[in-house]
Amino acid sequence: MLSSVNMTYLDHAATTPLRPEALETMLPYLRNEYGNPSGLYRAGRVAQAAIDDARARIAGELGARPSEILFTSGGTESINAALCGIGYAMRRAGAGAHVLTTAIEHHAGLHAAQSLEEQGFEVTYLGCDAHGRVSLDEFRGALRRETVLASVMLANNEVGTVQPVAELAGIIREFAAEQGHRVMLHTDAVQAPGWLDIDVGALGVDALSLSGHKFGGPKGSGILYLRRATPFRPLISGGGQEMQKRAGTENVAGAVGTAVALEQARRDIRERSERVWKLRNLLRDGILESIPGARVNGCQANCLPNNLNVSFDGIESDALLEQLDKHGIAASSGSACSNSTWEPSHVLLAMGVPIRQAVGSVRFSLGEQTTSEDVSQVLSVLPAEVAALRHMEGERRSA
Repeated sequence: MLSSVNMTYLDHAATTPLRPEALETMLPYLRNEYGNPSGLYRAGRVAQAAIDDARARIAGELGARPSEILFTSGGTESINAALCGIGYAMRRAGAGAHVLTTAIEHHAGLHAAQSLEEQGFEVTYLGCDAHGRVSLDEFRGALRRETVLASVMLANNEVGTVQPVAELAGIIREFAAEQGHRVMLHTDAVQAPGWLDIDVGALGVDALSLSGHKFGGPKGSGILYLRRATPFRPLISGGGQEMQKRAGTENVAGAVGTAVALEQARRDIRERSERVWKLRNLLRDGILESIPGARVNGCQANCLPNNLNVSFDGIESDALLEQLDKHGIAASSGSACSNSTWEPSHVLLAMGVPIRQAVGSVRFSLGEQTTSEDVSQVLSVLPAEVAALRHMEGERRSA
């Protein structure tokens, strides 16, 4: 059996280890307390009480009401539910059928938007600057009377750039005051917990998506914040679970584990971010000093403290990742969810990164457990591996 023990793990943007506190909270609901929350007997009431408690705890962490928190199967479902559920409901109410999003969203958001297009919606995809930041002026100019929903991610999963979501919400409020037309605002905040303070009121959003396994919770458990009175059409039909907005027997263990993980992720967030930010910059500076032709992608100021995206000219990232893996180092090329299909990062291309550099990009995403020794391990291996791959590529081209 394969083992990842003693691995230098720098792919926390893809997934994070399950927090011990979350696992401990989950175990009773994986063993003895296996009741269905819909049951009217004791076991069902115990399960329902656990769901209610998890919902309230998550709401408290996000500045929301418990009734505004829905449990889903993960970030992908939460994003799809927000875009399609709100979009369908707004169109049915006669508000319009135009959606505004960006070209640098996670594929879950982009594919959901494409699905809306197939259903007759018009979708505008905003670009970004060279740092991966969306323009406030372009966003303002793209709003129109037919716009029903805007979806802009809070922090980019590939390059870490943080978007001005609160400012976008302000623009939407100004638009509503001038035009008498309300536009719903959704943000994919999957990468943010543990690094950014998330308060739905301060952000001014109507919907927000999270995924438990990105902040030490279990896989298969997600969160959708849906502001009270936000139009929404359920995508999954069946029973009346989740306040009749998401049918299906609840994942009790997943919900309680996700709630505890979110609480833990928000503790000491400033100290954690400062420590990991220093390690990230140590890795960045070491790479730039030791590897000619290396280029850092994304904003280096207003960004996630754990995300470092670097392009290595003259090589392909998959080949480099394979060599790093032989040294016990785990990183990724762009979005982890697209690794089964090799293509340049759509985020980097939207930022104007030349394709030759885009295909050689590697994302190092640090975590709470990352140490200076991990950074030293990468820096001791990376320069020689990049040089060797460049040499092999040069020989191949001259052959």
